[in-house]
Amino acid sequence: MTGDQDARASSQLRSNREGSLRDSQTRFHFLMPTSAEANTATNPKSGQGNDYKEMYSKSRPKALPSGVEAPDFTLRSTPDQWLALSEFRGQPVVLAFYPADWSPVCGDQMALYNEMLKEFHELGAELIGISVDGAWCHAAFARDRKLHFPLLADFEPKGDVARRYGVYRDKDGVSERALFVIDAEGKVHWSFVSPIGVNPGADGILSALEDLQNKQATLATK
Repeated sequence: MTGDQDARASSQLRSNREGSLRDSQTRFHFLMPTSAEANTATNPKSGQGNDYKEMYSKSRPKALPSGVEAPDFTLRSTPDQWLALSEFRGQPVVLAFYPADWSPVCGDQMALYNEMLKEFHELGAELIGISVDGAWCHAAFARDRKLHFPLLADFEPKGDVARRYGVYRDKDGVSERALFVIDAEGKVHWSFVSPIGVNPGADGILSALEDLQNKQATLATK
């Protein structure tokens, strides 16, 4: 395939993904915060966002930055099974930390990512959700929402993995709403911490995965 053909194929694939993302965002239009909604979630004078504002403290831990080694971990994926990050070495992994099962924003965020699984897989990545909820709670939540990716229980010691990634809220006993893209070598490629009441969507994840894919393609041609 020529360079021009490669470019056209890459452009077409990107166009297809953008179309799929728009379709998912249309179905889940209430998940993608407008600037006004984001302000509501972070401004105590804005009204509806006060629910999250009152529930959680203002503490904002610092997430692990890009370029550092992602701490390995082993957590329960079901009441009788465990999953380790190291099992995915050799491919990108998306870690989606979230405060709690069943909460409105968390449920909507996980539902969106469930819709986007095909796009993540096309970019070679696996998705993992993590919260401090127990394995039985995760099992019920995943079954109710028909989720097709693992939810790991950062339950005991509570929040241990979230702490190692710099996204545990000590005053609240939950993790931040934080995203990490781990590269095939096990290093943090991209991280983002969203305001606690704002769904971060999937755009940042897709951009980070596409960047990894482009870097891999560039290395392959050298």
